[in-house]
Amino acid sequence: MAKLVATERTGNTQSSRNELRNTGKVPAILYGYKVENTSVAVDENEFIKVIREVGRNGVIELELESKTTQVMVNDYQFDSLKNKIEHIDFIAINMDIERTVDVNVIVVGEAVGANEGGVVEQPNFTVQVTARPADLPEEIEIDVTDLEVGSAIHVGDIRDNFKFTIEDEDDYVLATCHIPAEETEEDAVEGEEAPEAETETEEASEDEE
Repeated sequence: MAKLVATERTGNTQSSRNELRNTGKVPAILYGYKVENTSVAVDENEFIKVIREVGRNGVIELELESKTTQVMVNDYQFDSLKNKIEHIDFIAINMDIERTVDVNVIVVGEAVGANEGGVVEQPNFTVQVTARPADLPEEIEIDVTDLEVGSAIHVGDIRDNFKFTIEDEDDYVLATCHIPAEETEEDAVEGEEAPEAETETEEASEDEE
């Protein structure tokens, strides 16, 4: 289990938070199971290393004043303009109590429908998963190898493949394979050209008469 050191912070003004960020720290809040709400700070680079190691839904051992608490990242704010993490919410957890989180869905494999001119699309990129913290997956892979044109993969098709619980309904669509709309429209236009040619021939015959 990855470890991360936190320090308690007393100032909670905008200026004090900015001062922290200028020194490479990220202001954060710790709350949850058997802890009091505590304002803390962590090193941004160390936090990034830990998240890369355990993943977005991983469990972290947060060390604060020689006391270690098992936490997860409940939320964080990222400033894309500054390319910096602005704030982190750490939630203390009970490893024996299930949690529900959003998990990324990754499509893998080459669909057989692709050989028939089909295109694989992914309407939804996350599912809600419930499990004990240690059993929460970082992502779920969906194999689309057998996906044919006009078919789809739903949550109901994969639900029994895992030990954890997927909370979404059985008809929640994860992947589809279909012929692109442009090709369908082109086929329709080509099919309409023949009657026009016949009309022109008929008009020419009438002129000759």
